[in-house]
Amino acid sequence: MRSAEIIAVGTELLLGQIVNSNAAFISKELAECGVYVYHHTVVGDNPERLKKVIEIAEKRSDILIFSGGLGPTEDDITKQVLAGYLAKGIIYDKEHLTKIEQFFAARKDKMSENNKRQAEIIEGSYVLSNDFGFAAGMFLEEKAHAYILLPGPPSEMQPMFTKYAKPLLLKNSEREIILESKIIRFFGIGESKLADDLKDMIATQTNPTIATYAGENEVVIRLTASATTREEALRLIAETEEEIIKRDGAYIYGSGDVTLVDLVIQQLMEANMTISAAESLTAGLFQAELGGTTGISKIFKGGMVTYSAETKHELLHVSKETIEKEGVVSQACAIEMADNIRKLCKTDMGISFTGVAGPEELEGNPVGTVWIGLSVVGNPTLAYRYTFNRDRNYNRRRAVKEGFALIKAFLDEKSDKKEK
Repeated sequence: MRSAEIIAVGTELLLGQIVNSNAAFISKELAECGVYVYHHTVVGDNPERLKKVIEIAEKRSDILIFSGGLGPTEDDITKQVLAGYLAKGIIYDKEHLTKIEQFFAARKDKMSENNKRQAEIIEGSYVLSNDFGFAAGMFLEEKAHAYILLPGPPSEMQPMFTKYAKPLLLKNSEREIILESKIIRFFGIGESKLADDLKDMIATQTNPTIATYAGENEVVIRLTASATTREEALRLIAETEEEIIKRDGAYIYGSGDVTLVDLVIQQLMEANMTISAAESLTAGLFQAELGGTTGISKIFKGGMVTYSAETKHELLHVSKETIEKEGVVSQACAIEMADNIRKLCKTDMGISFTGVAGPEELEGNPVGTVWIGLSVVGNPTLAYRYTFNRDRNYNRRRAVKEGFALIKAFLDEKSDKKEK
């Protein structure tokens, strides 16, 4: 199995002025070529530091992939430094030079000497055409290593890699190794607890590998398997996934790119159930999540944001008795909010959110106290209490996620009963 290191060149990356999205793209593409990426490196426009990075990368990787530093200015140093490091000369690629000359001639502009720099290549390299810019890419093999030089702008780099560099990597592979990955999504369990439940599997992992990540109020596991065929890689993943399901299947809500929101919306649409929402502390976040899906009007009829006690009573018709005796942060208030929004919007389901986002307590309730109510036609209306001990915006986002989890649990139970 070959290994690669991705080296991004550019001081602007170190300053945070540009996000290094190229590394993520190249890593994903390399996985399909049977190449493992063990290191991402970012280095500024400094010849000595770049040379040191090359020295280190050669000791731990078979393939060195550079992005950036192929432009027309003096601080574009990638090919010059690598050429010097490999004791190679710099020459002009006639085809690229002609392309640049024709561009300026068509515009009746004068081409500067700096523009010609983008047609320079390292002697002995295979030229990677740039269909969307001027900087020539390069593929060079020298003894035990391969070097790939790509332009920095993603609009130029991505098509160059997929169309020209990737086929060369596959062609030069001794045997085709397939890498397959699967994402498994969990909700309701922390990363540390999940890792502890799977610690023996993680400690002895070889193929597939198991990696856990803390996402936005959820946990993700990525399983990655390598094999000579896609079928074999998928079989290895399925075996490991089956064991994970045995241990923590109760917390799995989906896989791949499908989020909890996507899944719940899909379930509601399949069940042809309409929904409305009454929000207090979440201030419309739940409805905004719904609104991000095309065709949501099929099931989402509307809702209200009633932040104050007055608007809860005047618009949502929460009784004054409930507000005065129980408070707005209460089970009774959440139930009335859910019931009333469902009736006002004439939907099958109504959900409500009320609580204390922070930073100060409310009605004697500590920050992070949340009540979520769920009202469904033909079912008793229930409200559930949660406590989130984080900052204001985390508490709000977490409440929304719990709301979707609550709906999913109801729909799952309904589906199970129907099947029985």
